[in-house]
Amino acid sequence: MPHRGPGGVRSVALHTDQYELGNLQGALHSGVADRRAVFELFPRRLPEGRRYGVFGGLGRVLDLLQRFVFTEDQVRWLEETGVADARTRRRVLGRRFSGELWAYREGEIALPRSPLLTVVAPFGEAVLLETLLLSICNWDSGVASTASRMVSAANGHPIIEMGSRRTHEEAAVAAARVAYIAGFAATSNMEAGRRYGVPVRGTSAHAFTLAHRTELDAFRAQVATQGAGTTLLVDTYDIEEGIRNAVRAAGPGLGGIRIDSGELRQVVPTARRLLDSLGATGARIILTGGLDEYAMDELSQSQVDGFGAGERLIQHPNPGFVYKLVAIAENDDPEAPLRPVAKRSEGKENLPGRKWAYRAFDRDGYAEGEWLWIGETPLPNPPGEPLQHRFVAGGEITLSHSVEEARTYHAAAKARLRPAHRSIQVGPPAMSAQPIEAGVLETLPKEVRHR
Repeated sequence: MPHRGPGGVRSVALHTDQYELGNLQGALHSGVADRRAVFELFPRRLPEGRRYGVFGGLGRVLDLLQRFVFTEDQVRWLEETGVADARTRRRVLGRRFSGELWAYREGEIALPRSPLLTVVAPFGEAVLLETLLLSICNWDSGVASTASRMVSAANGHPIIEMGSRRTHEEAAVAAARVAYIAGFAATSNMEAGRRYGVPVRGTSAHAFTLAHRTELDAFRAQVATQGAGTTLLVDTYDIEEGIRNAVRAAGPGLGGIRIDSGELRQVVPTARRLLDSLGATGARIILTGGLDEYAMDELSQSQVDGFGAGERLIQHPNPGFVYKLVAIAENDDPEAPLRPVAKRSEGKENLPGRKWAYRAFDRDGYAEGEWLWIGETPLPNPPGEPLQHRFVAGGEITLSHSVEEARTYHAAAKARLRPAHRSIQVGPPAMSAQPIEAGVLETLPKEVRHR
């Protein structure tokens, strides 16, 4: 049964790992729970061979942050299971996030060490958010990054997101949302359409064809209910005969055909010639069936009109974001200076101190670097475009962007990468976020510092 918080809102406070409560319990005992702390969410590296990533999930973070509050039922469960002591239970009951959240805009380009999301709050609040933030951002950014590559590979042809049957039902909705932000044209998932306004597309399945005595009967039923402009699935039996039946059912005004199997490099030219010979010169050819970005890149050079992506989108490489404490105050005074801290484990090191990120551009408007200033406050004369914005202050949302705004922003941010940096071919990252060392700021080229 869902746990409801104030106003009947479903709580997500238990969408976390038990050790987060253990962290809070120990911090209350040691006295650090109320010290101002800075946590940063960032990728140590990109998945192998990737040149850039895409930050996704911020809109969902802002929504769920308002629902991260422990209810009486949840706290009772903590007591019954012995997960948290009485002091910790009193601390979390009904308490909402009271701090700040800074982040890159959703759809922004992500690079190694980019501080994509920064939480500034009492340690005892900020530490509880780790699991939820990583869960959302790793999934959404992984889908967005793969989707963005597919959009590049499709070379202007539209892609429909079709991955709902390959993942958890709520993950499917989130995937459809960020795939659209990354440039997909539509989704098959109706809940994503209802919740986020993503355009929805879909026609029929192989089962529909199999349910009828003949393929032609099935096509005629679909055309009768969806119009001649519908897209008919022609590979249930024989593709060429399926195309003939599609034109028999819809006439030369057939909207399109979908092919879900076969050696597509050979099938597409044959299908195009046959459609044209039957008078359906305007019929689109849509390809689906386990396509990745490399297949799309190759097939986009043929006479194809669009793609569907599901399995290979959902099975994206995880971007490997981490959420690390980078600074903490020496005492409970809200104005106390922050002490930089960092993990030193081999292979898992991170930069200590709060980061302020700036994207530098060359004279042609292409991104050429990302600079990190380490300090409690941003630079008054930044060496590029500030990437972080304050979305939450005092626990309240102060800035947000719609799905359409994030979609538009990603297209613009991606266009500011050099064409070689947008390539889907294996290669090094386009750039990485680099700290500004003492004395370096004044040596940066003027056009980089003050674009």
